Amino acid sequence: MAEAELQTGTPSPGASGDPDERRLGGRIRALRITRGLTLRQLSATADVTESFLSQVERGVASPSIASVRRIARGLGLSIAELFEDEGPRGRLVRRAERERIAYPGLHAVDEFLTSGSDGRLQVILTTIEPGGGTGDEPYTHESDEEVLFVLDGTLDLWIGDEHHVLLEGDAITYSSRIPHHNQNRGDRPATILFCLTPPSF
Repeated sequence: MAEAELQTGTPSPGASGDPDERRLGGRIRALRITRGLTLRQLSATADVTESFLSQVERGVASPSIASVRRIARGLGLSIAELFEDEGPRGRLVRRAERERIAYPGLHAVDEFLTSGSDGRLQVILTTIEPGGGTGDEPYTHESDEEVLFVLDGTLDLWIGDEHHVLLEGDAITYSSRIPHHNQNRGDRPATILFCLTPPSF
């Protein structure tokens, strides 16, 4: 096969292209845009012409394996990752399907609003009864950063030697690696939203 063919592949018959080629082209285009690359930038990195890359993205050119490999490398991916099924774009968690953990001795319940631990963000809805909390012993975990938002009620929070009294609508950001603990000293349940990155529970 000529070197030119290895670099550019061959045009697909017909203007609309093959469905598989359109899917591949659409994925390449989506990945390129996600990475903030122009056609010119990716074509230069992948060592293919800008016009050919445009045809591939529109599904009207059939790239050779060599071209696909170069395009994948230009996107920072392997060929397998380039063809990998993305799956659903949204990870839905129905209210009735939330993972729920009750801590009877601490008078608190965690409901996980995000699924799995392979993402970059974990969101937990916590209900703490009066007198409840994480316990008197401060703890740390492997999240880099944590945001606590009081949806309802009040919460006392200790971060190292700092003490904060948080009211409804208050939010605070802190490192999860600093020893911390909390307690609901109010007379009604507190509803708290915890956002952690990366997930650690």
